Amino acid sequence: MRFLRTALAMLVAVTGVVCCGVAGAAAVPGPTAHDAPAGCLPRLLVLSAFPTELGPLLGRTDPVGGSAVPVGDHTFYLGNLEGHRVALTLTGIGPVNARNTTRLALSHFRCDGRSVITGVVFAGVAGGDYIGDVNAATRWTEDGKHYIPVSRAMIRVARDVERDHRYRLARNAHLPNLPCVPMLPADLGPAITLTHAPTFKVGGTGLTTDPFGGKAFPCVPGATDVFGCRPCDSADVTPNNVVTLLDQLLAIASPSFITGYFSSASVAGHYVSSDNETAEVAKAAHAAHLPFIGFRGVSDGGGDPLHLPGYPFSFFVYQQISADNVGAVAAAFIRAWHDASSLESQD
Repeated sequence: MRFLRTALAMLVAVTGVVCCGVAGAAAVPGPTAHDAPAGCLPRLLVLSAFPTELGPLLGRTDPVGGSAVPVGDHTFYLGNLEGHRVALTLTGIGPVNARNTTRLALSHFRCDGRSVITGVVFAGVAGGDYIGDVNAATRWTEDGKHYIPVSRAMIRVARDVERDHRYRLARNAHLPNLPCVPMLPADLGPAITLTHAPTFKVGGTGLTTDPFGGKAFPCVPGATDVFGCRPCDSADVTPNNVVTLLDQLLAIASPSFITGYFSSASVAGHYVSSDNETAEVAKAAHAAHLPFIGFRGVSDGGGDPLHLPGYPFSFFVYQQISADNVGAVAAAFIRAWHDASSLESQD
């Protein structure tokens, strides 16, 4: 059991978060119904679970945010990232959301009966050894017994990025934009210098667990950088999506869900990353015969100069620096990833 151990407790305050979002966030007009995928152009699918994670990569996309395309209850942002056409979106938190969103993208972005997605990259934060580090596991598991391999071609490119240090990792953390207010500065508050100099490492096993008992964890419409349904610069709150949120909460607010969440057993072993999404994205990509790699920045681990009492406190303080660092590495990888199809054929 890993991410969002206090999510249930925070749901008690969801109504307050939503109300604050209405008053505090500067809403940006959402995508219009006439937007559509850009034809048959090949592109990488870039995924993150929640707004803080996607923000650094969306900010690097040219034009910023790209073209917003609604697909079901998701918004995909099309643009150019480090020389590659990309489609970026939030999966939502948890393995069910990760699986469903990946499948949705792969079924939607098609041309002449074939997917135009050339590969899948996940970038997010997770548990690990040292705060600020970035890890790219070579395989993922959900039970410690069965493993989903990462694309060997993508691992080769990631090792090149690791060897040549084609990225810059931050060591000074700032308070995250928890209320998701667009006008707040990125470097909010005084700098907090980590005791461990962050590094990027390729290798090891990543673990994905499901603390939600097979149910889809709902996002919170509006202003919240963790539980939000959209990136901070396009967060929206309407009566309709607040009603939808309440319906989703009722679906998971059962005694069996709560009991299952708090009784979830951790999987024995050492894992370079522990999260709630990556393995499901990897399985969906593998089933579609697409190359996949996942990058995870450590948001809770060692190297905390504030000596916080661990998760979830460290997560909420260090999620931004972790997201910035994983965004820097993922961008460097995408820049180095030239021809996924020809490289993957060598596997």
